[in-house]
Amino acid sequence: MSTARTALRRVGVVTALAAAGVLTAAGIASAHVTVHPESYAKGATDGVLTFRVPNEEDTASTTKVQIFLPTDHPVLGVLVSPPQNGWTAKVTNTKLKTPVKTDDGTITDAVSEITWTGGKIGAGQYQDFNVAFGQLPDSTDQLTFKTLQTYSDGKTVRWIEEAQSGGGEPENPAPVLKLTAKGAQEGSTSTSSPAPKSADSSTSSAADSDSTARGLGVAGLVVGVLGLAAAAFALIRGRSGKTS
Repeated sequence: MSTARTALRRVGVVTALAAAGVLTAAGIASAHVTVHPESYAKGATDGVLTFRVPNEEDTASTTKVQIFLPTDHPVLGVLVSPPQNGWTAKVTNTKLKTPVKTDDGTITDAVSEITWTGGKIGAGQYQDFNVAFGQLPDSTDQLTFKTLQTYSDGKTVRWIEEAQSGGGEPENPAPVLKLTAKGAQEGSTSTSSPAPKSADSSTSSAADSDSTARGLGVAGLVVGVLGLAAAAFALIRGRSGKTS
């Protein structure tokens, strides 16, 4: 086998592996439970959080979703959507260790858990669960919403892990909402952020590590394709030399 043929085969293998890497990275990113939008201003009022839950099992459906809201930095005035697609929500309130003072008075309890049951998320599908809020806290930089996802075969995936400083993304990360400084919103009549995308919109980008994985995979794919083209050109040129 000529050198050109050998190079062509090797580059073909590299290209296939790079393509597989891109698909794998995309699959990992889409499997996570996420919250949208990814950020709100601290103290934002009258907004909506959308929890996107994809089904990652091929032989089972998601039949129960539990989202736990932090009570050390509570989300106030929580409301859930009416029953839809068979799903109904049960809201659990918890008495706060530290009451929160607002313009409307002192709040002594807040929602700590929302459980959706009755519906199904099939293989290759996802479901958006909308939660309206009256006010977000202004005393923290992010909110972590630990989530449990239960399947029809009894399996429960615990999306409760938090990313550590300087470490990579955990295997089962909890949805995280970043809270940013009010900045440009100061002095405006409202501190709420734009409404999230509708259920049929594409999912926002996931964690930085997933984006990096995609970037590296795409870069490898591009390099492989260029190498494949170069090897093919060398092979054709070699054949032309022999026939001349």
